[in-house]
Amino acid sequence: MNDWAPIAKEYDPLKAGSIDGTDEEPHDRAIWRAMLARYVPNKGVTGDPHLTLFVARLNLQTTEEKLKEVFSRYGDIRKIRLVRDLVTGFSKGYAFIEYKEERALLKAHRDANRLVIDQHEIFVDFELERTLKGWIPRRLGGGFGGKKESGQLRFGGRDRPFRKPINLPNMKNDFYGEGSAETRNWSREGTRDWRTRDRDHERSRDKRWPERERSWAWGESERERDSKEERSRGRERKDRDRKDRDRDRSRERDTKKQRDDDKHR
Repeated sequence: MNDWAPIAKEYDPLKAGSIDGTDEEPHDRAIWRAMLARYVPNKGVTGDPHLTLFVARLNLQTTEEKLKEVFSRYGDIRKIRLVRDLVTGFSKGYAFIEYKEERALLKAHRDANRLVIDQHEIFVDFELERTLKGWIPRRLGGGFGGKKESGQLRFGGRDRPFRKPINLPNMKNDFYGEGSAETRNWSREGTRDWRTRDRDHERSRDKRWPERERSWAWGESERERDSKEERSRGRERKDRDRKDRDRDRSRERDTKKQRDDDKHR
């Protein structure tokens, strides 16, 4: 636990399937498939993996020329590979961009994520297939990210960092402010929301706890107490309604009696 970080330093399918990287048993079949997979990176892919960006969620109409126009603003590009279907030739919605210098790579990684290109908000990360030890692609049950609808979310990447385990003590690491400016900027961008959410949840729980303790001390639960109060309010409403009906009937009788007396006179 002492080496915990929101971004995985080594790919483990079991940890990637856990929201905080602490699961001990896989919770879906895809994780089992990834754990049993023996994946070997594509040897036909050329270029320096440490100077290559992975760009996803592209508009299927986006071309290599458009990508070059956008990403060349960060530095000199050596090669762009837009992945296409072997049969139809249509784009699959993701690409790999290799830069000539690391400075350009880091700048694009920091600034290009969530850019809108051809009406699509893109996702940018470092290439992981050849740089992250133990990498398993999405088609084999691994990868990072995913959609909630699939029920197969993967954590530990830039898109969905690990959440901090509840029993983990406070600790310093590069992902929380130490280290280079590039690392600090992009890692905080993806972790701010869940850290704030966890902090608010803890505060809310602390506020609710004394009330629950008082309820337990009295020997009844909050639900029972609320139920009794609701029944008491219901009885009070019925009593008021009955009194109002009795009063209206009494007035009607008095009015009728007065009319009868007037007739006889």
